[in-house]
Amino acid sequence: MILSNFRINETESQFEMEADGNTAFLEYYREGNKVYLNHTEVPHEMRGKGVAAHLVQDTLKYARENGLTIVPSCSYVAYYVNNHPEWNDVLSEGYQM
Repeated sequence: MILSNFRINETESQFEMEADGNTAFLEYYREGNKVYLNHTEVPHEMRGKGVAAHLVQDTLKYARENGLTIVPSCSYVAYYVNNHPEWNDVLSEGYQM
């Protein structure tokens, strides 16, 4: 499975990644410089291959590069950041690990 480039679909308010004609996405809501990550969805054909982790990692990288603050409202994103402390600098102040 080869993942295509990470992209932002502002119309649908989601970060996206494609592979083999399927799209995984991470829904968000933005308020100023704060980005609330609400829901991660990976199609059945893409599951178990690390797609969600790549999608979250690319989203966090985008946030860091653009001076955004992340609020992990999605249980998968919360799980990911709790296990990857290298992303603490992009988390909203007061987020509990």
